Amino acid sequence: MTVEASALVGIEPGGTLLGFHTRGDIRRVLCQAPVMSDEGLGSSPAGLYEQLLTSRLEEQLARLIEGFKAVTSRLDPAEAADRLAMHVAALVESAVRSLPEAERPEAGAAIARRLGERLVEEAPRAVSAEDLLADSAEVLHAVTAPDPTGKPVDVAHPHVPLLDTALLSNAHGEPALSRQLASEIPSADGIDIIVAFIRYSGLRPLWEALQRHTSAGRPVRVLTTTFTGTTEQRALDTLREIGAQVRVSYDTSGTRLHAKAWLFHRRSGTSTAYIGSSNLTHHAQVLGQEWNVRVSGRRNPAVLEKMAATFDSAWENGDFVDYEPDEFAEAMANDRAAKERGFYLPPVEVRLDPFQERLLERIELSREQGRHRNLLVAATGTGKTVMAAVDYARLRQRLPRARLLFVAHREEILDQSLATFRYALREASFGEKWVGGHKPREFEHVFASIQSINAAGVERLDPRHFDLVIVDEFHHAAADSYDALLQRLQPVELLGLTATPERADGMPILHWFDDRIAAELRLWDAIDQGRLVPFHYYGLHDGLDLRDVPWRRGRGYDSAALANVMTGDDAWARRVVHQIHGHIGDPTTMRALGFCVSVSHANFMARHFAAAGIRSVAVSGETPDAQRRAAIEDLREGRVQAVFSVDLFNEGVDVPAVDTIIMLRPTDSATVFLQQLGRGLRKSRDGNKSVCVVLDFIGLQNREFRFDRKLGALVGGTRQQVRQQVEQSFPFLPAGCHLALDRQAHDIVLRGIKEALPSTWPQLQAELRHQMAQGVEPTLADFLDHSGLELADVYAGQRSWSDLRDSVGLGGATGPHEPALRRGLGR
Repeated sequence: MTVEASALVGIEPGGTLLGFHTRGDIRRVLCQAPVMSDEGLGSSPAGLYEQLLTSRLEEQLARLIEGFKAVTSRLDPAEAADRLAMHVAALVESAVRSLPEAERPEAGAAIARRLGERLVEEAPRAVSAEDLLADSAEVLHAVTAPDPTGKPVDVAHPHVPLLDTALLSNAHGEPALSRQLASEIPSADGIDIIVAFIRYSGLRPLWEALQRHTSAGRPVRVLTTTFTGTTEQRALDTLREIGAQVRVSYDTSGTRLHAKAWLFHRRSGTSTAYIGSSNLTHHAQVLGQEWNVRVSGRRNPAVLEKMAATFDSAWENGDFVDYEPDEFAEAMANDRAAKERGFYLPPVEVRLDPFQERLLERIELSREQGRHRNLLVAATGTGKTVMAAVDYARLRQRLPRARLLFVAHREEILDQSLATFRYALREASFGEKWVGGHKPREFEHVFASIQSINAAGVERLDPRHFDLVIVDEFHHAAADSYDALLQRLQPVELLGLTATPERADGMPILHWFDDRIAAELRLWDAIDQGRLVPFHYYGLHDGLDLRDVPWRRGRGYDSAALANVMTGDDAWARRVVHQIHGHIGDPTTMRALGFCVSVSHANFMARHFAAAGIRSVAVSGETPDAQRRAAIEDLREGRVQAVFSVDLFNEGVDVPAVDTIIMLRPTDSATVFLQQLGRGLRKSRDGNKSVCVVLDFIGLQNREFRFDRKLGALVGGTRQQVRQQVEQSFPFLPAGCHLALDRQAHDIVLRGIKEALPSTWPQLQAELRHQMAQGVEPTLADFLDHSGLELADVYAGQRSWSDLRDSVGLGGATGPHEPALRRGLGR
């Protein structure tokens, strides 16, 4: 529909903005507006509006007082239908309200009909004459069905009109929530209920209405949990007896479900929902000071659609299982016993979480499709080794043999992995180590370090000896030592495990898996699903200037020079301690891991923390094993508050009690960054850890430093999207997470992202290789979108996209005039 140059609606006195304008360029006021008279925006109108302009408003914007600015943009095409409909609706409402009350039905209907006739003319394919209002100005309230005797049966209407959105708070003089819900049930064709817990006292007032509903063959679905042990079995039994479908989540490792909502589905299109704070208990439904919003599907269709889709997703995702009385009783008894002891006893056997089962199902599907080299990407702390152990247990039941080679690069990882396999398989003597002084005798189930294999000679291995090869931390597989091993072995199944397949140096690893990832659960998804605790990340400027520290391309800062800068400034260390006190409520109760540049740096930080009254120790690869284990045990038990290390705890260390991560080593490697962050995201076994605090100290960095890769590991997205997130203060984060940069750190990061755009030909090649390492061959549009570059950056001089592809080995179609055409593209 064409928008005329004249205004369709004006601005109400006092500054209420209702209408839109334009000269073909519809715009919105986004932020600050000018100081104007009270007739328009008011005397102090600075603020946010998101309001379509009218002719009158545009006229007033032209009379700006100096220094004020109106920020506008073209109306987003994706929002146009909703925003324009809103304003036309406001126009109709204002016009009808201006009529005498007695004339409003007929005269108002005539106004609406005339507007509809104009729409029929302007958009005949979307609006037809049948959509116009009838002359009678009547409202259809219901269509009734006859009873068995042929008499019409009245349908009870909800207390809140179907078209209304309302707030219910159990206030004095207001019907209780349970009464409101009961009034919705008779007219519903289906009901979905999701609440954290249910008690019989809350169900009893609704029991008869729900029973009549199900007796008429209409469904009721209920999702609830055993969280806090509050849900009563009697309530679930009652629901099942009246014909409701009930599913329960037994995940007691965290506070995953807090939703309280009812959805009343109606085939007539008048569905409604209640969203708020009330569980299904007498106190919440009747007595408590609760807030619940009743939403109308006619007025808020998008909200109802999303609620229905979210409920369906939860119903099907496997976290909730069909209610079985015996299973529920056992779970509640175990929960009570655990609380009495103050801790949870480990299960008799390994039981995968539903999300782990889904990941293994994807790997199995890949095998059924003929792919026997598979990569499992799962965030640190989500149990990659447990999944690998269960996968092996299942494979060995159908493989003729089940010889296993598990490869890692550190003995600590091998020790933990071997213990996990023994626990999962219920075989205390399963497996042999091949690392250091340990050498296998039987060579049936070997847990080997890559160093030991190479020292013995990869060429001495029988390529087909092992049926299943598992390579942990597979991002290391770009190294020559791994390449030689993978080239040599020909197992029935190859399984790679990693949290981050992307390498900072852009070296590929996905080619071992046909450039594909079989199953994947990234950090933000794992947090969203409640598998890891949320993070509260603070980027803090520490005052250091690292721009003159030598930089080694592909390896980052020179470690010795960087350590000298950091250990040579006692004031810097005191600033770190000061920030600890500012961001940790009580540092004497924290359990922190600090990641340092060198052994001297770790010792330096431990001394300063201890001097400030924070009990701390430093450990490194040089520290004896017994002393390292004691340091971790002291941290776990709270005898020390901080352990400082050098790369020692990046991989293979499981300390769920860690609730604070202190990043004192500047790294732009997404892999290292996520490994360090992951040390604090594991859920604690006692369930008391709700969040991990991350303090990342940020100084002025070398121009080569890639903030986008580091932050991209947290928030996801391309370099361009990361930049936008920084500019907008990270509006899109996993549930429960917080990410904040102080003012100076914000400026440093934003400047660093902008300066890190590849400009030279080698940098463009490195960027393309990095994108290729993600497993997808990028198009030119992909390359520009992910890198943040402009087209002219690629076609600078006489080079082209085809030249860039050729330079990294991608190649492409060529013809007799190809060279001349490529040289001419830049022009």
